[in-house]
This record gives sequence, C-alpha cells and structure tokens, in this order.
Amino acid sequence: MSEEEPQEQQDDEDLRYFVRIGQTDLDGTKSVERSLSEMNGIGRRTARLIADEAGVDRTATFGRLDDDVIETVVEQVENYADEVPEWLANRQSDFYTGETTHEIGNDLQLTRQHDINRMKMIDSYKGSRHKRGQKVRGQRTKSTGRTEGTIGVNVEEIREEQAEEAAAEEEDDE
Repeated sequence: MSEEEPQEQQDDEDLRYFVRIGQTDLDGTKSVERSLSEMNGIGRRTARLIADEAGVDRTATFGRLDDDVIETVVEQVENYADEVPEWLANRQSDFYTGETTHEIGNDLQLTRQHDINRMKMIDSYKGSRHKRGQKVRGQRTKSTGRTEGTIGVNVEEIREEQAEEAAAEEEDDE
C-alpha cells in the first residue's frame, strides 16, 4: 500500500486541474470529451469531432495531456467553423456580416443577447414576446408558464377562511 501512494502523488503533480480555452476554465480531471462539452456552444457531438480532429483520445484525462496536445485542441476549438460543414455551425449567415461562424463561450451569450435586443428594437413578433416575458417559440400558454406559483385551487385556505367567517358571524350573533 505504501508503494502505491507515491505513484498517486506523482500523477497528481502532472495533472492540470484547470485548462483554459478562450475565457473559459475547463475541468482537467475529466475526460477530453466531457470537459469540452462543458463549454457553451460545444456539445457532446462537437466535443467528439474536435477530439478526433486533434488526434486525441477522447476518453483521456484532459489535465494529463501535454501542453502541445492541449494547444492543438485549443486551435481545433477556435477553428471549428472552418473544419465542419455549414449546417453544423451554430451561427449560420450572421445578420450583419452574412458569414457562418461557430460561437463558443461568452461570445455565444453576447451574440444571443444582441439578437434578442435587435428583435425587441424592431418590434418583431418574437421581440414583443421577449419584452412581455412570454413564451417565444409557439408553446401553449393557457395552463403552463405561469409565474404566480399558485396551481389549482387551495382548498385548505378556502376552508380556513370559511371557518374564520363563521366564527366572526357567531360572535356577531352573540
């Protein structure tokens, strides 16, 4: 047992707990595929494609990889839109530039917020739904999406109110 402990300590020294890609810190203790899929804009399929393009075993621990291998993974993430067909990118034909890109991390959140603000400013149907805080994609709103939190009839409160009213009437009668 005592012989195994120094080996584990040495493995922990080689492990990078955080791997930074762009503005996102990824967990180095997880596999390459799983840690890449934690980034915004990269799902499981995209993470698998990136690992294959970089020539990395997708089940390998991300923090144990060499620095040059991690750099190739970072380059593949940044150049993902150039390597895949247009239908696989998450931002096809941008409104302003017309280009097809694949946004990741904070850039994805910023572009999504800009799109929502543009829809609100031009007062499109989706923009007006965003303004009112209602559902945007055609879901039903008759019985779902209520913000009040009361669902159905609260029978106990009604009985308590009736009991209080009856007690108040009895006191008035006396």
